[in-house]
Amino acid sequence: MAPFSTSEPDDDPETYVGLAQADAEERARGHGWTTVRSLAPGTIITMEYRAGRLNFEVKDGTVTRAWKG
Repeated sequence: MAPFSTSEPDDDPETYVGLAQADAEERARGHGWTTVRSLAPGTIITMEYRAGRLNFEVKDGTVTRAWKG
């Protein structure tokens, strides 16, 4: 099994807030994020940090929050 990557793009998650979900996901992958996760507000998730993962909270098709890990 290959180890998880410890690197991530030099990218500010705040720049995704306000974008349409599909546009934000496409842009994130284009910037090198290996995992892009879109979640509904209030979704229960585990809190482990994964380098290379970008999380989006999406309401009504628009990113309202973005964070690494």
